[in-house]
Parts: sequence; C-alpha cells; structure tokens
Amino acid sequence: MKSFVHRGQITKVVFGSGTRAGLGGEVEALGRGRALVLCTPGQTAQAREVRGILGALTAGVFDQAAAHTPVAVTGKAVDAARAADADCLVSVGGGSTIGLGKAVALRTGLPHLALPTTYAGSEMTPILGETQGGVKTTRRLPEVLLDTVVYDVDLTLTLPPHVAAVSGLNAMAHAVESLYAQDGDPLAFLTAGEALDALAVALPAILRDPADTEARATALYGAWLAGTCLGTVGMALHHKVCHVLGGSFDLPHAQTHAVVLPHVIAYNAPAAEAAMARIGRALPGPDPAGAFFDFAGGIGAPRALRDLGMPESGIAEAADLVVRDGYWNPRPVHRDAVRDLLRRAWAGEPPSRAASDRSYDPTGARHA
Repeated sequence: MKSFVHRGQITKVVFGSGTRAGLGGEVEALGRGRALVLCTPGQTAQAREVRGILGALTAGVFDQAAAHTPVAVTGKAVDAARAADADCLVSVGGGSTIGLGKAVALRTGLPHLALPTTYAGSEMTPILGETQGGVKTTRRLPEVLLDTVVYDVDLTLTLPPHVAAVSGLNAMAHAVESLYAQDGDPLAFLTAGEALDALAVALPAILRDPADTEARATALYGAWLAGTCLGTVGMALHHKVCHVLGGSFDLPHAQTHAVVLPHVIAYNAPAAEAAMARIGRALPGPDPAGAFFDFAGGIGAPRALRDLGMPESGIAEAADLVVRDGYWNPRPVHRDAVRDLLRRAWAGEPPSRAASDRSYDPTGARHA
C-alpha cells in the first residue's frame, strides 16, 4: 500500500427524486432567509419554479450566468446580491451557473446552495475558473466549496439526450484524470472507477430511452461521484487543454471535453497503466483511447474541435498556452506533442496510437 493523503469533503449532499421540494428547509438549516437565485438566460423557467418553492425565502433572481464565468458578469451578480440584501445564494443549472455562484460567494462570503441540472460536477469542487480578457484562470479555493447540494433526478429528465451525452462525457473526464492524479488516493481511485462504470451504462441507455428514470438516476449518481473526485484530487493535461480552448476560443465546455478526452488518454497511456486498465473495465476495447473515441461517437457526441468553432489557425497558439505554465501531468508534455494532439482533435481524427509511444523528443518537455 502506497502512502497517501485524502482530502474529505464538507458539502452536504441530498440525493433523490423530488428533493427540490425541501430546498427551503436547506436554506433555513443554514440560518438564512433571503436567497438570491442564480441561473442562465435559458433557465429562467427553472429559476421561477425554485422561487416558487422558496416563497418568502427568495430575495430575487439573477439570470445572466454565462459560460466560463466572465468576471464582468460576476460583478453584476455581486451588485444584484447586495441590492437585494441577499444572505445566501441558490444556483440552479450546470457549471456556468454554479461557477457564477462560487465567484459571488468568494467576493461576498455568502453561503452557497446548488440545484444541479447537468452532470458538470462543479458543485462538488473547490475549483473556480474565471475568464477575463480572453484568458481563463483556474484556482482551487476552499472558500468556494458549496454548503449544500440538492440533487433532484427529476430535474434531469428534461435534459435533451444529446446534452446529457456531452455533459456525461465531461463528468467522465473528471473521473479519468482522477485515476492518474498526482495526489490520488485509494478512495478517489475507487470512486472514479465507479463513476466511469455508472456513466458508461447510463448514457447509452438515455439515448435509447430519454424517459428511462433509472438511467437518468444512474447518470446523476455517476456525475456526483466524478464531481467528488474532481473536488478531492488534482487534474492534469486534459483539463489544462480544455481550459485553454474554452478561455481563448470560447468553445462550449462539455463538448470540448468530449472531443479532447480520447486524445489525452492516448498520450498519457504509457505513463498511467493502472488508470488505463480501470478505464478498460468500464469501456472494453482494443485500447482505452479508441474505446472512448468510439463510445463518444456512439452516443452522438462531437468529435472535432472545428465543428465547435475553433479555427485551424488557433492550434499553434493553443499549444503555446498549454505548455506556458506549469501543470502536473503523468507524462511530461512537449509543445510538439500538444500541437499534434490538438491537430487530430481539431480534424476529428481517431486518437493516434503513435501518441502512446515515447517517440516525442523529451528535450524541452515539461509537466504541462
């Protein structure tokens, strides 16, 4: 048994069907009574429902949450919270809304509750990614850990299958990188493997029958586990690449994860044998990277960055940004390797078996 350090979570989790009905009680359990409800412009109907559930416990609704948590939007939300005399925050939605809630909580010290509607997993992490001037900066701050997360499986029943697919692949990316994390521990490895097993079964089932409540529950369970992993251990090259692409080219978050993941798996395979073996248990196939690529295609996820709006001319710029700052990865990263990885991901090509060998010149390589 190797030595390890495990970081436990302090977030209260309520999981089940119809659990949103008890949201008011969770607000009161924190000793609060004026909740500002946060959402994106596309989720105002759900925010109105939450406002109705909270009743007199609602201070107002802020509906301008945006992808990659722009600092300018956060400023507006902070002003709205102060103007409403809010004493807590309730985020309704996915990673964009929950990210905004974290950013506001950091600046105001307000307690933060979430009602997730996707599989993003942000609600279980102390990670805050913010974008300013086209650059996305990610920090791990214990101050942004949520106080309470209420998972209501019923809210995911209307998540369109194609959205569930890419959101689920985003969660699987958290689990994959937890398997080879620098600060990994036995519990994180077990949790990540269970998350992959659950999502590998649930996502195709949702595609076959969007009304399959058991599959929806299994997917949300897997997403919770994956988010918990994301909150307890560090990530590596895959998340670095996706943060660069999202912040610099404004690519959609979950779709970007879906495209990039098989290529990073191929690159890291020779340096993460235990992780690759565990991936193979969840997704059997000739190799983990190819299995993931086929799995993503099989559930209708995008497989090319060019289809998400990334210009081919941005490949070199993105490779420079990925290797510019230190970021741990199980296999040292060379700019040429990142450029080749991005080129294949941009074109929608299968992950390269050549990336799995050790042919890249290590001169100038670094942990990305």
